[in-house]
Amino acid sequence: MNYADLLAPIHQFLHCRTPQAWIEEARKPENLPLLLTDHMVCELKAAQTATWLIRKYVADKPSGEAILAWLKPYEAFVHREDHDSGFIEAHKNLSRRIITRNDIPWGDELLDKMILLIKEELHHFYQVWEIMQARGIAYQKITASRYAKGLLREVITHEPETLVDKLICGAYIEARSCERFASLAPWLDEELAKFYVSLLRSEARHYQDYLSLAARIAPFDIAGRVRQIGEAEARLIQEPDNELRFHSGVPAWRMM
Repeated sequence: MNYADLLAPIHQFLHCRTPQAWIEEARKPENLPLLLTDHMVCELKAAQTATWLIRKYVADKPSGEAILAWLKPYEAFVHREDHDSGFIEAHKNLSRRIITRNDIPWGDELLDKMILLIKEELHHFYQVWEIMQARGIAYQKITASRYAKGLLREVITHEPETLVDKLICGAYIEARSCERFASLAPWLDEELAKFYVSLLRSEARHYQDYLSLAARIAPFDIAGRVRQIGEAEARLIQEPDNELRFHSGVPAWRMM
């Protein structure tokens, strides 16, 4: 299938493409365990972000606690020293009615989009874990990249700008993930390439959902904030990075 039409708005939205130096490093077979591990953790982080948005802005307290419980088995897996697969059973039961506060006009839309995102990201977590299991790649803790923290430094710290900026950051993270899946897939083995291509459509929709929510919620034109955060995102992607991660910048050791 030709994904050019799907990727065109992603490429237009992002301020830069993934540098070739990152692709050349990421495609090396010896770096596959690291990339898959970071990819799996990033899926959980995406679900955590959506959960935070629901709990802070739209859900009542019991619903917020219930949705938080969805993530606990996955969080236990990535943080424990003795890793178990308890999240597998939880993965089969991601279901509960979430009650929103009635005074928020955009509450139902945010809830619906974020619930779908959480379920999809946790499913992707499970899929990456399955691939790692099949290839004999044991999960090991790794440090986080500077990417997400770098983006969040751009967030204004008063409402409604905080929420709007966080949604725009979410749009860039999802758009970059989509672009990286597409950039890396041609260099991977057939199984992994097929898996990464299968993720493109959901990641592209996640970026659009975040951006449309930001535009609806903001009582101002978001174009300036989109541009400013996008410029910061591009700097993070183009600047040297000391560690290879799924959203890292140019490998510094290749520049020496």
